[in-house]
Amino acid sequence: MIFMSEDQQSKSISMDLSIVIPCYNEEESLDELHKRLDATCKKADVKSYEIILVNDGSSDKTLSIMTQLSKKDKNLIIADLSRNHGHQLALSAGLSLATGEYIFVLDADLQDPPELLHPMLERARTGIDVIYGQRKIRKGETWFKIFASKAFYKTLSYLSDIPIPENVGDFRLMSKRVHEKLLSMPEQHRFIRGMIAWIGFEQEAFLYERDARYAGVTKYSFAKLIHFSIDAITSFSIRPLRISLLFALLGAILAFLLGSYAFYGYFFKDTISGWTSLATIVTFFSSLQLICIGLIGEYIGRTYIQTKERPLYMIRRLYKNGKKQ
Repeated sequence: MIFMSEDQQSKSISMDLSIVIPCYNEEESLDELHKRLDATCKKADVKSYEIILVNDGSSDKTLSIMTQLSKKDKNLIIADLSRNHGHQLALSAGLSLATGEYIFVLDADLQDPPELLHPMLERARTGIDVIYGQRKIRKGETWFKIFASKAFYKTLSYLSDIPIPENVGDFRLMSKRVHEKLLSMPEQHRFIRGMIAWIGFEQEAFLYERDARYAGVTKYSFAKLIHFSIDAITSFSIRPLRISLLFALLGAILAFLLGSYAFYGYFFKDTISGWTSLATIVTFFSSLQLICIGLIGEYIGRTYIQTKERPLYMIRRLYKNGKKQ
């Protein structure tokens, strides 16, 4: 993570608008992305802007294309991370470099139209701190992904201690004061859309139709989506731990009922001994114990990682005008 002294911060050039885009193996989309962003920014009612592209350890020609584009566009800043850190940390790296009065966040796959900057900026200028894109139509996505997304947000809404809007990604426009509050939050496991919801201030949904990917395939595998979901839930609630206590209480009640039944059968009925019921009971309680231990272990592991206080990411180099900074 890059830190600047107060003197450096005072000398840094403030922009009207910063656009932050994390990129991982997006060589097929970058030219079209830059073309549409450049046209959008030139039409926007802003005096100055910067486009920050973050290369998240791409293994294709993404970085090469980025540097070539930066030679042609003085508004482009390229942050090349030391390795693949993941979408949320790559986004955090880009946000740490942003200097705009407004910060516009979107992905490189062009599912979130850059042209929506104009209406979102108009709403923000009425005094709203966060305009977050809320998908009303999701083109090009399978029924399974849509179903999984709905299930995730329903689960997150139930477990979270704060309301997190449903069907919302990182696509949003935020004010400088929200941006500064976000940068002050030191979480290692980051769920940025939830962190922004936690900050508060004036926030408003912006309904839009999400397009299909312009090119390539999604970089989120099923395993990554599961990992992301666990990060989201455990970052914003200890309710899973409370649910484990509920499991323990239900288990104790069931154990008491089974014990009472066994006691009654021993004295008042002719019972036939067997292993089926015993094996079922042992398996049931063992499963409950493993679930509870796993939940506790997840939170302890996150506490351990947080106490290390390692940097969130490493920026190998910055490029501007095609040159290393």
